[in-house]
Amino acid sequence: MEPRRIVLAVVLMAAVLILTPILFPSPVPAPGSKTAVTDSASTTPAVADSATAAVAAAGATAPAMRALPDSLNAAPQPVVMPVDTAVVPTTPAVFRTTNRGAALIGVEMQQYVALSNKGRTKGGPVELAKAGDRLLSFRLVTPGDTVALNAQTFTSTRSEENGRAVVRYDATVGARAITIAYSFLPDSYRVNVSAVVQGAPENSFLLIDMPPGFRSSESDTTEDQSHLAYAYKPDQQNAKGVAFRSLDPGERRIEAGPINWTVAKNKYFLLGVLAPQGVPGFAEVNFTGGDRVAKAATRGQATIVASLKSGAVAFELYAGPQEFKRLVAIGRSFETSNPYGGWLQGVVQPFATMVIRLLLWMKSTLGLSYGWILVLFGVAVRLILWPLNQKAMRSSMQMQRIQPHLAEIQTKYKGDPTKLQAEMMRVYKEHGMSPFSSLSGCLPMLIPLPVFFALFFVFQNTIEFRGVSFLWFPDISLKDPFYVLPVLVAITAMGLSYIGMRGMKANEQQKMMMYLMPAMMMVIFFNMASGLNLYYFVQNLASLPQQWLISQERTKAQPPVVRG
Repeated sequence: MEPRRIVLAVVLMAAVLILTPILFPSPVPAPGSKTAVTDSASTTPAVADSATAAVAAAGATAPAMRALPDSLNAAPQPVVMPVDTAVVPTTPAVFRTTNRGAALIGVEMQQYVALSNKGRTKGGPVELAKAGDRLLSFRLVTPGDTVALNAQTFTSTRSEENGRAVVRYDATVGARAITIAYSFLPDSYRVNVSAVVQGAPENSFLLIDMPPGFRSSESDTTEDQSHLAYAYKPDQQNAKGVAFRSLDPGERRIEAGPINWTVAKNKYFLLGVLAPQGVPGFAEVNFTGGDRVAKAATRGQATIVASLKSGAVAFELYAGPQEFKRLVAIGRSFETSNPYGGWLQGVVQPFATMVIRLLLWMKSTLGLSYGWILVLFGVAVRLILWPLNQKAMRSSMQMQRIQPHLAEIQTKYKGDPTKLQAEMMRVYKEHGMSPFSSLSGCLPMLIPLPVFFALFFVFQNTIEFRGVSFLWFPDISLKDPFYVLPVLVAITAMGLSYIGMRGMKANEQQKMMMYLMPAMMMVIFFNMASGLNLYYFVQNLASLPQQWLISQERTKAQPPVVRG
């Protein structure tokens, strides 16, 4: 019987385990229970850190928690430090700061909308902050110690001073009282920021951490991310750029001050920290390469080192679009926050500035769309250069005429350099030319190139072109979606070459180049901005009449053919 009792006991135990949950089920978690908190936290905006999300979730569930029985409400709850977000709207933007570290955690551009991959709007304003990132955060460095203020919860106070909204954050870190205040200019993307550390010893610094990246709001996200970069301006020097892709992961670069300003930017928007005018710049700025996903460099790190003078420091913040006129109005050469041209910056940057000023003037004066402005600009450049090009083409014709004479003299006097030089100079003089005529004839043809290069850089960051549609282009700042213009550019280039060779005895190399160059241009222009393609296409069209007239002159100047 003993085995039967054992079996019976096992069966009874199994029955108890199976039936108990069925007969006495656990209560279903009410809305606002722990499970609900987790879901709520997942929907909290990513501009706050994990602590902010937890507090937001707890706050959202408070009414439901009060609805539970008193016996459950009496259960001990974890103590969470209050974390809040200050939302300050100005006319063009909405700024968000948090008392967790007194950090700037978001900026929305109310006048700019996010674009879809077809150039249409997504419906929401452009947001600078990438999910989970802070746009501006701080660390305090004192001799022998560094404190990350992101770990500190400040007491926030909002007020208004001289028509400006002011958000002030106060905290005590160790034995030192710290105050960080934001003063928002009402009709601007600019903010005045100050920090005061009571009892800060000499050689203390405030480290200002720039954003490690930006949220992309562009049609072509990959192209937008390729423009991710930092830039800075040393005092008495030109601005310099540090592209994210130029830094290997973990690679560190230190630039000594004084530094007038430092920016983080993508294609069209930037966040800049500027030393006040008339005040010595920042002590230094450090750049570190971020981790990469595949080959894309979408993360970086930049830290500004600001000296605390008598425990205080102040700076200006600009978080907004790269609008040329706005950046110029800020002063301190802030419009050069997109350093163009690399080692040729001293030439390209002024040219690009001149071109964008001219295009903006044409837009405001004529009131046309930027598509037509580019058409008129291309025609105007050709008309202005018409006399120089005419002179260059005629000089080229004359050089072709005397080439047989020069070749004959070179053969005849190849053993006598002195006589050779004298005879060549005689031929040049008889035809009103000099040995430099060929060079001077080519120079006018090269003048449009700086304009083209300037436009190439202008189209990279000029927000005025962003989302502008024209003809079949949804956005003139992006490539032609149907690749029509690159083909037209190649066809018109070939037409120019063909007309230019009329009346000439072209060799095989010249004939090959007539086909090879247009093909190369088509490949190059495939991925260029459609507005840039439009400009070059108009340039080619405007050049055709002049090229045809010169070819007619060349044909008439040819000696008549004597037929026997």
